[in-house]
Amino acid sequence: MISIEKINKKFGKFQAIKDLNLRLELGKSYALIGPNGSGKTTLIKILLGLVIPTSGDVQIGGESILQEWKYREKIGYMPQIGRYPENMTVGQVIGMIKNIRNHKGVMDEELIKSFELEKFYDKRMHTLSGGMRQKVSAALAFFFNPPILILDEPTAGLDPVSVEILKDKIKQEKESGKLIIITSHIMSDLDDLATDLVYLFEGDLLYHDTIKQLKKETGEIRLGKAISCLITQNNFVNQLIKS
Repeated sequence: MISIEKINKKFGKFQAIKDLNLRLELGKSYALIGPNGSGKTTLIKILLGLVIPTSGDVQIGGESILQEWKYREKIGYMPQIGRYPENMTVGQVIGMIKNIRNHKGVMDEELIKSFELEKFYDKRMHTLSGGMRQKVSAALAFFFNPPILILDEPTAGLDPVSVEILKDKIKQEKESGKLIIITSHIMSDLDDLATDLVYLFEGDLLYHDTIKQLKKETGEIRLGKAISCLITQNNFVNQLIKS
């Protein structure tokens, strides 16, 4: 569904992404991880059309997204920190986004109902807690039934009950055949939600395979420990190359 071909991105002399090749498929959920400065945010911004790559191409559904915008209808995005007009109410924000998107299909209001957001429709955004803002962002990401979901730290700030509601929704959407990309520092969440791992390091693709395969290769049961082994092995190899 998403084909990334020899993508490079430079910001001045700094190269954020280096010759990245990646194919992401429907029906899978990808954990996109890496240390700060690894290129994760740049890659997400390229997929959203907010950053133009220096070279290379990105295709969604077989068509290049460069210099295009309509493909964005296929993506639901949940930012790590949702920024909305502070004096608008929750209901007004949802209505505004609905009018902007002008979606003709069936709306997915499951999270609006599960989070009971209707009770907060008259609340202005600046009065909401961080967790409530996260619920609004989550509901909007799924609202237009897109085939691709990009979720940035989706469970951050949510209470335990809401975390489980959102996790169940993500699993449900993956099972329905959607492509899901998740970034998170909470390894247990990724262990629960992701089928595959994309690990970036200093702009390079260090690892891309199933989480099941990574655990087999490292002999670890937990994803956090498996990733730790992967990083340790990579650092050892780099030291050998440099020596």
